[in-house]
Amino acid sequence: MSIVRRHNVKVAGSAGTAMVFAHGFGCDQNMWRFVAPAFEDRYRTVLFDHIGAGGSDPAAFDAVRYAVLDGYADDVVAICRAVSVTGGVFVGHSVSAMIGILAYKKAPELFESLILICPSPRYLDDTDYVGGFSAAQVEELLDFLDDNQIGWSQAMAPAIMAHADRPELGEELTDSFCRMDPAIAKRFARTTFLSDNRADLADVQARCLVIQCAEDILAPAEVGAYMHRHLPNSTLAILDTTGHCPNLSAPKETIAAIEAFL
Repeated sequence: MSIVRRHNVKVAGSAGTAMVFAHGFGCDQNMWRFVAPAFEDRYRTVLFDHIGAGGSDPAAFDAVRYAVLDGYADDVVAICRAVSVTGGVFVGHSVSAMIGILAYKKAPELFESLILICPSPRYLDDTDYVGGFSAAQVEELLDFLDDNQIGWSQAMAPAIMAHADRPELGEELTDSFCRMDPAIAKRFARTTFLSDNRADLADVQARCLVIQCAEDILAPAEVGAYMHRHLPNSTLAILDTTGHCPNLSAPKETIAAIEAFL
């Protein structure tokens, strides 16, 4: 199966510079439906699904390859080469922000700019670093997911979305989490929450936009500030909204921040 079919790659928009959109854990390319179309008049938009999500081929999952984020970064590089991306713009949400940084380091010719939405280089607190979670909290979270994916999704998705006044958003994220292949979801979650990519930030020379929400339980304000300090050529945009998924809950504000950067 070709890389394009394996990852359900969809290309739209103009024939200009490519803009590659990468979704976060438990999501798929549908999460970009309010953002990507805003750029189709000027960019060639490229959307795809990580293995185990959306319309990807779950049979392509390899537990060893995807035990580290580099496996997902290798996929991004392969997808971009398959659709002839050079000097493009990468837009990554949540864990895909770090996947995009790793992909850039593997093949810097692919991207001139990186747009990192609610990124985190490490979710665990460490000496002089606030990631938002203790080791015990992360293990509890992962054990809960291992035991009961549906219950985990129903409990976590509304808190991650953080828009109690718009319950349909939490419900959509819950459904998205539940649709992911259970075995792959458990492994991807462990890879995500136990990763540490802080050392990968310092030598990124691409222009970077870090988009941070004012309140986010997965990527608190300290994380956005850390990213901004350690990415040499970065801009920090703080959106006046809550939650971890502004591509769904605040698309106009997300689009505006990207437009101002570009």
